[in-house]
Amino acid sequence: MTLFFGQRRDTRNPSALRALAAGSVGNFVEWYEFGVYGCFATVVAARFFTPEGGGEAEALVRTYASFALAFFFRPVGAALFGRLGDRIGRRPVLILVIVLMTAATTLIGALPTYATVGALAPWLLTFLRVLQGLSAGGEFGGAVAVMTEFAPPGRRGLYGSWQSFTVALGLLGGAGVAAVLGSLLTEDQLGDWGWRLPFLLTLPLGLAALWLRLRLDETPAFREEAAVVRPPAREVVGAIALGAARIMGWAAAGYTFLVVLPAYLQSTLNASFQQALVATALANLGFALTIVPAGLLSDRIGRRPVMLTGALLVALLALPLLNLLQDGGTSNTVKGVAVFGAGAVVGLLAGPGPAMLAELFPTNVRYTGLGLAYALSNAVFSGCAGLIITETVRRTENVDIPGYYAAATCAVSVLALAKTPKRKAS
Repeated sequence: MTLFFGQRRDTRNPSALRALAAGSVGNFVEWYEFGVYGCFATVVAARFFTPEGGGEAEALVRTYASFALAFFFRPVGAALFGRLGDRIGRRPVLILVIVLMTAATTLIGALPTYATVGALAPWLLTFLRVLQGLSAGGEFGGAVAVMTEFAPPGRRGLYGSWQSFTVALGLLGGAGVAAVLGSLLTEDQLGDWGWRLPFLLTLPLGLAALWLRLRLDETPAFREEAAVVRPPAREVVGAIALGAARIMGWAAAGYTFLVVLPAYLQSTLNASFQQALVATALANLGFALTIVPAGLLSDRIGRRPVMLTGALLVALLALPLLNLLQDGGTSNTVKGVAVFGAGAVVGLLAGPGPAMLAELFPTNVRYTGLGLAYALSNAVFSGCAGLIITETVRRTENVDIPGYYAAATCAVSVLALAKTPKRKAS
């Protein structure tokens, strides 16, 4: 399945672990915030998108619209920062990205609400979400390029899986912080000022990430091959389309089960805030535990077999899982095992995914190519997941929509993963 990735790497390169840490920590910061935003979607809706007389469902839809807008700026960020990263290097661009991401997320925690500044509040929030989208678009391509370009031969799946693993840790960290606050604070305290704390916590996390990136070396692959003639644009566009289709199921199922789940359980199945957070934490735990083993397994048997297994399982089991959660007669233990298993299956897609994308592109367009493939797929199928699911359930009153959504997108990924690229590794 490899298109361009060569085999030259020094297995004793002392910069490899530093690259792994520097790439991983930025992903953690990015996805910690997205996890927090997902967990506090209903609180954010009430504070920023509910003018007097507005309904809760309408406010939640507007909250997810802001969420989706940030994702649609990811491809812009991927193209902008990716082009810079392929021309001047991975290190300086990743430093710029983490500064922008940290500033935008921290400022969300300091924003005035609708009750204070009226209609200006949702616009300020949306502006910061746009900045987050731009920075996140530049984060993935650079982080994965750094991790996989420093990886020794036969370990790209393992190294690349750390990108997804720190995504899981970020989501789990966001859900964990939200769960702790939900248990320590009253609903009034949480809605008044408690929701701000997780966003403000991003500042020290971002400063730690910046310190690590300032110590990062430029990748050997970029130094050696940046000046090599770039492949034809048609070839690169084809690889981007194939990569985006292959991770469509990962993007959609991941956000359905790991981020949208809390609001769905509360607004559709009438679960409490604490119950929804526990379910989300279990799903993210299952996700985190399978990512690195899946990446390592992909180094042994290939990326496609592992990812095909995950996509097929989601396509077949998404709807039965949702029906189980809807069944009031099912015990909480069984439901907990089910959501844990759902997260674990998504991990089969996320573990090999970064290395698979990196291997689709040569060094001198890798930052741009894999960043765009990831950003485009996530913009449509992750960023819109909450909006599509919430609005469709509201209009149709069909509570099975999340299951259909995850299953359909994974079915497309199965077809894309079954397709063999025309060009082999150089």
